Amino acid sequence: MLPQFWTRTVEFLLGREGRSLHLKAAGGTTAALGAVMLLGSWAVVAAEEGARGANLTSYPKALWWSVETATTVGYGDFYPVTLWGRIVGAVVMVVGITTYGMVTAALATWFVGREEKRRHRLAHTAHELCEDTARALHDRFDRLEHLVTSHDRPEGRTE
Repeated sequence: MLPQFWTRTVEFLLGREGRSLHLKAAGGTTAALGAVMLLGSWAVVAAEEGARGANLTSYPKALWWSVETATTVGYGDFYPVTLWGRIVGAVVMVVGITTYGMVTAALATWFVGREEKRRHRLAHTAHELCEDTARALHDRFDRLEHLVTSHDRPEGRTE
């Protein structure tokens, strides 16, 4: 059951041929962030094990710490005290900051793209309306010209 869930999750985040590059990148970094947070939690518990003053002594605490660290909230309730624990923390921070930056950029690109499409549709509609108006004016001028020229001709005479 769990491997199928992970397979579907990864396919959802990375798959879909029709997705744009920025959405694929945001999905990929989100998947990487999840893996880094899970592995980072395990690694920090292993690094902090037996260290004096360590407060990351269980996986649930370390998982909470990795969420705090990745989101750059950092309440200060949990923190690594060893060099290797701090290195793991730095990796979790960098991946978290990168992921949230990419997700923010993907959302911004999506909003800008929607606005560009809307403007393009409006410009296209305005252009069509202008062409229709010009065509109608040309038709009207042609009819007027025909009326004027036929009215100016003497009867019985054709040119």
